[in-house]
Amino acid sequence: MNAPVDVSFFARAAKPLTSYRPYWAKRFGTAPFLPMSRTEMERLGWDSCDVILVTGDAYVDHPSFGMAVIGRTLEAQGFRVGIIAQPDWQSAEAFKALGRPNLFWGVTAGNMDSMINRYTADRKIRSDDAYTPGDVGGKRPDRAAIVYSQRCREAYKDVPIVLGGIEGSLRRIAHYDYWSDKVRRSVVVDAKCDLLLYGNAERALVEVAHRLAAREPVEQITDVRGTAFVRRSDDETGQGWFEIDSTSVDEPGRVEAHVNPYMTTSEQAAAQGSTCSKEDAPDSIASMPMDTKAQGPNGSKSAEPNPAIQPMLFVANPNLKAKLKVPPRERSVIRLPSYEQVKSDPVLYAHANRVLHLETNPGNARALVQAHGEGPTARDVWINPPPIPLTTAEMDYVFDLPYARGPHPSYADENGSHDGATKIPAWEMIRFSVNIMRGCFGGCTFCSITEHEGRIIQSRSEDSIIQEIEDIRDKVSGFTGTISDLGGPTANMYRLGCKSPEIEAACRKPSCVYPGICQNLTTDHGPLIKIYRRGRALKGIKKILIGSGLRYDLAVKSPEYVKELVQHHVGGYLKIAPEHTEQGPLTKMMKPGIGSYDKFKQMFEQFSEEAGKKQFLIPYFIAAHPGTSDEDMMHLAIWLKKNGFRADQVQTFYPSPMATATAMYHSGKNPLRKIGRDSEAVDIVRGEKRRRLHKAFLRYHDPNNWPLLREALKTMGRADLIGNGKHHLIPTFQPMTDGSYQSARRKNSTVAPVAAPRKPAPAKGVAFNKAAQQPVAGRMLTQHTGLPPRAGLAGKPAGGTPSGKTFRKGR
Repeated sequence: MNAPVDVSFFARAAKPLTSYRPYWAKRFGTAPFLPMSRTEMERLGWDSCDVILVTGDAYVDHPSFGMAVIGRTLEAQGFRVGIIAQPDWQSAEAFKALGRPNLFWGVTAGNMDSMINRYTADRKIRSDDAYTPGDVGGKRPDRAAIVYSQRCREAYKDVPIVLGGIEGSLRRIAHYDYWSDKVRRSVVVDAKCDLLLYGNAERALVEVAHRLAAREPVEQITDVRGTAFVRRSDDETGQGWFEIDSTSVDEPGRVEAHVNPYMTTSEQAAAQGSTCSKEDAPDSIASMPMDTKAQGPNGSKSAEPNPAIQPMLFVANPNLKAKLKVPPRERSVIRLPSYEQVKSDPVLYAHANRVLHLETNPGNARALVQAHGEGPTARDVWINPPPIPLTTAEMDYVFDLPYARGPHPSYADENGSHDGATKIPAWEMIRFSVNIMRGCFGGCTFCSITEHEGRIIQSRSEDSIIQEIEDIRDKVSGFTGTISDLGGPTANMYRLGCKSPEIEAACRKPSCVYPGICQNLTTDHGPLIKIYRRGRALKGIKKILIGSGLRYDLAVKSPEYVKELVQHHVGGYLKIAPEHTEQGPLTKMMKPGIGSYDKFKQMFEQFSEEAGKKQFLIPYFIAAHPGTSDEDMMHLAIWLKKNGFRADQVQTFYPSPMATATAMYHSGKNPLRKIGRDSEAVDIVRGEKRRRLHKAFLRYHDPNNWPLLREALKTMGRADLIGNGKHHLIPTFQPMTDGSYQSARRKNSTVAPVAAPRKPAPAKGVAFNKAAQQPVAGRMLTQHTGLPPRAGLAGKPAGGTPSGKTFRKGR
C-alpha cells in the first residue's frame, strides 16, 4: 500500500484499507447518492441499511464533508450506508426513517463543533449556519453528538452506537466547556456511545465495521487505535496493562488539601500529625537545652562527634542495572487525574491537558485512562493511541471514491438548482477547491487541527490531485475555469515531514516549527511547485488560486515557491495569519515573530512588482488570546495604523475544547511548560469589558470604540496617543455614533438596505452613522477595507472621517 514517495516516510504498521474482503452487500453496486429515504433504498434494491450515519450537516457528497467520506469509504468496503441529515431531534421518530441498521449507528455533530457553529466567541447565538440549505440557523441541537446518540438509543436500543467527528474528537476526555464555564465529562460518558472514533477515522472505522459484521460483540472491540470507550475497573479486558501515574510523566507539584474553615490552626496541624508551637512539643530538638543537645546516649557530655559513626550510603548494584526492564509502551497506560479532580482543580486540569498533548505521536503514544465517578458507579474512559496515518496510496483511495461532488437532490429548489434559496454556503465555498493533504505540524495552541488530524502530514499523489482538477472541469456545473483553492489545513505543508523516521517516531515536540523550524524537518516545496505548474497547464484551467492559510515562515525557506505563488496563484489578495506582533502572546500561541512576516512581505512585494501586479497581503490577528496584555494590544493597534491596515473583521479568541490555549484560559497556567503550583502564570483576558477593549484596539479606526480607547489609554499612561495628528492612534473629537458594532460574519459588515425615507444630509463635521451607510458600487468588502479595490473596478471606498478624508493602505 505504501506509495514510492510518502509524505514523511512514517512506518505504516497497519492493515491497508484495501486488504479487507468486501462485505457481501457489495453486489448492490455504487449508489449515485447515499440514500436518505426509504424510496431511495427501494430504488437501489435494498431492504435495509447495514450502517446509518446521523449528521448535523446537510448531506453534500463531496470529499470535504466528513459524512460523505465515511459513507463512501464504507460503501467501497461493501456495506449499505444510509444517511439521516439534520433530523428533528425532538423525538426518536426521525431516526427511524431508514429502519433499523444491521450493524451500527454512525453519529457525528458535523464538520463543525455544534456549540462553535451556533454561538459566537461572545456566547451570542448566530443567526446562520453555513452547513444548512439557505444558510438557516437552528437546524441542529446544542451538543448534537450527545442528543443524536440519545435519540439513536431510543429508536433501536440494541444497536451499537459509534460516535465520531470533530465534536467527539475534542471531547474525548474531561474538558473545559466555555459555554457553561465548567469542566464537563468525557463525551463517551455523556453520549453513552459504545465506541468513540477520534481523528480522521477511516482506518479505525473500516476495522470496526468488519469486526461487527463478523458478529464480534462491540464491548470486546477495545484494541483499535484511535478509539475511546468506557471500561469498568473489574473488566477482564483491562488486565495485563502496566499502569503509570501521570504525575510521573509530568509532575504537577504538591497538591494542597483544602483548608477546613471550622478548624483552628492547632487542630489543622494535629490532623496532619504535626504541631504549630514549641510548647506543644517539649521533647523536640528545638526545645532541648544546649547542654542536653551535646550529651551522649548515657547522659555524658560529648563535645566531639564519634568518628566511628558514619552515615549509611546506598549504591545501586551494577549487576542488576542491566536487568531492569521498562514496561512495553504498547501495554502501558497512563492514568490521568480523574474527572472529579480536574473539575475542582484547574492546575490538575492543565497537567492532564499537557500529558494528553505529549501522547499524540502515533510512533510513541501510550494509552490514556481517566476515571469518571466514585464508588460503585466509577468507570474508566480508555483512550487508545492515535491512529496510524494513511499512506499516500490510501489517501488516493479515499479521495478517488465516486463522489457526486454536490448536495443531495432533496435540497434542490423548484428549478432543480442548488444555487438559489437552498444554496449551502459551506459547499459553495469548496465547490471548486481541491484538498491535497491532511494534518498540521504547526501546533498553534488556539487551533484544534493537530488534536483532530495529527501532526503527521498525509498527502495525496500528484496524479490523484490532477485527476480531481479534471473532474471538476468536466463534471461540476457552473465551473468557469478557476480552481478556488489547492490546499488543506495549511497551504504549503504538502509532502513536508521529518527527515528521519526514527526521530519522527520518537519525537514528543508539539510543533515542528516553533520556536524555530526543526533541523530535521524537510522544507522542500518542489513537489508543490510541480503540482501548481502542472495544474494550471491543464486545458480549460484559467486560474488556480490558493485560499488556504499560508505558513509564511516555511514559505520563506523556498524563494522559488514564493515566486511561483505570488506571480501565478494570488488573486490580488493573499491571507496570512501572523496573529499578533508582540512576543508575549506569540509565545503562548506558538507562532513566529513578526520578523518572519516582514521577510515574507518583502519577498511578496518584490515578486509582485516583477510580475507587474498590484497585490496585497491580508494579515489576520487575534484579540483577547491568553497571555495578551492591554499594552500588547495597544502596540498591535499602533502597528496596524503605521502599516495602514483597518481591520473590518475581528477575530476574538474562542476557547475550543481540548486546545492548549483553552487550558491556559481555564487554569491560568502555561501547559507548554512543566505544570506546578508555582509554575508560570498566564494573563487571561476575561470579562466582557476587557475582551471588548482588546477588540477595540484591533478596530482603532471605528468611532464607536474611541471613548473606550481614550479611557484605557489614559489609564495606561499613554494619553500621548490621543490627538488629531497622523502619529496619534485616536482623535480627541467624537462624531455622532450609536455606540454599536455590526458583526461582519453574515453581511460582511454591511447592513442590508432598508426601505426608509431619505434623511437630509447631516451638518458639516457630523459623520453618518456607519451602520446606516449603503455599499458603494465598486467597493470591495474585504477583510481590511483600508485596502484599494481590485483592479478594473470603479468607485471609491465608502465612508470617511468627519473631515472627509479616507484612510487607505500606503503604497
